[in-house]
Amino acid sequence: MTEQTPKTILVTGGNRGIGYAIAQAFKNQGHNVCITYRSGEAPQEFFSVKADVKDTESINAAYELIEKTYGPVEILIANAGITRDTLLMRMTEEDFTDVIDTNLTGAFRVVQRATKGMLKLKRGRIIFISSVVGLYGSAGQTNYAASKSALIGMARSITRELGARNITANVIAPGFVNTEMTAALPEKVQQQYRDAIPAKKFAEPEDIAHVATWLASEQAHYISGAVIPVDGGLGMGH
Repeated sequence: MTEQTPKTILVTGGNRGIGYAIAQAFKNQGHNVCITYRSGEAPQEFFSVKADVKDTESINAAYELIEKTYGPVEILIANAGITRDTLLMRMTEEDFTDVIDTNLTGAFRVVQRATKGMLKLKRGRIIFISSVVGLYGSAGQTNYAASKSALIGMARSITRELGARNITANVIAPGFVNTEMTAALPEKVQQQYRDAIPAKKFAEPEDIAHVATWLASEQAHYISGAVIPVDGGLGMGH
C-alpha cells in the first residue's frame, strides 16, 4: 500500500465538529471517506450512513453497507460522543450510563466490528478521539472524563493484542476546540477557559484532523498505544 492508494476510512460522528474536519481531511487526500451520524443532516460530500453506536445491529448494518461499497474499513476514527455534564451529587445513574454506553461501549462496538476486516487485510489503523478531560479531570464531568480516560486503556490493550497483526491503536486527546459546543458557552466562560490554556486560544477542528491523518499515514506506522495531546499545553504532565 502506498500513500497514494485510496483507503476506506470510517469516522463515527462525522457530520459535525471534529469528526467532520477529520473526514474532510481524509477526503482531501483522496481516500474513500465514510461517516456515521445519529442525528442532524448527512453531509453529501461523504458516504454517510445513519447509525447509532449504542446499537450493535445498527453498527453492523452500517459496516455491511460500507464494505459492500468500498471494501473493509482500513482506518477507523472512533469519534462519536456525547456529554451529560452536571455535578457529581446531581448526576443520575442514567446520566452516567448514557455517556459510558456512547463514548466507551460505543467505541468498543465500532472497533470490534472493524477489526474483523483489518485482520483479513493484515493491516489497520484505529484512532480514538479522547479528551484532555480524560487525563486532566473536570468538575461536572465525572461521566465524560471516565469514558474518555478508559479509551486509553482500550487502545493500549488493543496494541498488545493486535500489534503483531500490523494494526495500530492510538489516542488523540483534544483540549478546547472551536466547535458549536464551545461557541454556545457564555463569552465570560470561554475567556476563563482560554486563560487556563498556555497557548491562550482554542484549537481549530483542523488541528485535530492534521494529527489524525498523520497517525494514519505510513510515517506513523511504528506508533501504537500512544496518547497525543492537542490542547495548547493545558494538560501537560497528565
